[in-house]
Amino acid sequence: MTSTAVELTKKLVQIDSTDPGQYEGALADFVQGWLAALPGVTLRRSEVLPGRANLMAEMPGTDPSLPALVFICHMDTVVVGEGWTLPPFAAVKREGRIYGRGACDMKSGLACCLSAFAKAAQTPRARTLKFIGTVDEEDFMRGAEAVIRDGWVTARDWVLDAEPTNGQIQVAHKGRTWFEVTMEGTTAHASTPWKGADAIAAMAEVVCELRRAVQNAPAHEELGVSTVTFGQIEGGYRPYVVPDRCKLWVDLRLVPPTDTARAAALLTDAIRRAEQAVPGVHGSFAITGDRPAIERDDASPLLAALRQSVQETTGRQAVVGCFPGYTDTAVVAGTLHGHSCMSYGPGNLELAHKPDEWVAIEDILRCEAVFSRLTEL
Repeated sequence: MTSTAVELTKKLVQIDSTDPGQYEGALADFVQGWLAALPGVTLRRSEVLPGRANLMAEMPGTDPSLPALVFICHMDTVVVGEGWTLPPFAAVKREGRIYGRGACDMKSGLACCLSAFAKAAQTPRARTLKFIGTVDEEDFMRGAEAVIRDGWVTARDWVLDAEPTNGQIQVAHKGRTWFEVTMEGTTAHASTPWKGADAIAAMAEVVCELRRAVQNAPAHEELGVSTVTFGQIEGGYRPYVVPDRCKLWVDLRLVPPTDTARAAALLTDAIRRAEQAVPGVHGSFAITGDRPAIERDDASPLLAALRQSVQETTGRQAVVGCFPGYTDTAVVAGTLHGHSCMSYGPGNLELAHKPDEWVAIEDILRCEAVFSRLTEL
């Protein structure tokens, strides 16, 4: 049996939409052209960044009182990187798999949503359906933010992304907070370090204090524990000079009750302790990312409908869990406080962003069927 989603996955993988790199332009053009051929579909395109535009296709339903069902899929992928044994944009089909950059994250999911959307366009339905393709998900998620600003989604909508979820319905997310920390000291020759104030030494104190504080933060019964990653650091300019400046980039994945405000208080305390440990330094920080945690809502009508769709199409009950990263639907839920925003898609998240990324064809077929059934509910 021919599958629209399988064929579309191959075509989408063959279009380079790396971020940074070629970005989403060519892929957006392809998707827009494909959607334009469907009956009764209204298309919109909204530029988010220079040359990078979100897409929306809408099919009005007969009952405007029903929440819309929104498929939201990012069109960018991470860069190719090294270590590939197969060409990253050839969409090689082998042993029941499709290989290529974006195969599981998330061009196969994008293909499943497009397939279900196209099938639904053939018959009238009560519920309004939308397909949204976003830019910049692999970076700052400015595409999802623009979708909200443009009014393409509302708090009452059913919003589903097709990220790779290993067969689960994933309904909860840790929060994501980013800090940029700056420590300023006083330069001096390394032979007389007491005449200076070592900014790197002070930053080391901040790292240790903040790490301990996050490790001691309360755990969440479903989301687990908060974590901290010190992803990048720079400072000093010669090995024989006391460094007068150091900068640190921090990524925190937070679970309730710890939020950005609490994390900022922990960092403030860590900086204060560092200033005491290394006299003469001064620390400061900026919050550069603030995404709240999303907790499960068992009363969500989308969760009930998606569970029903999985049961009816696969004959098995869906496992409901948490998404370890942050997605476009999490941005929508965190901003609009929507209760029907979640992830379900083909592929294994552990394969995303890696060399020889692949998706199982049986996963594509499963999600294509689940999404098609969901449009009927």
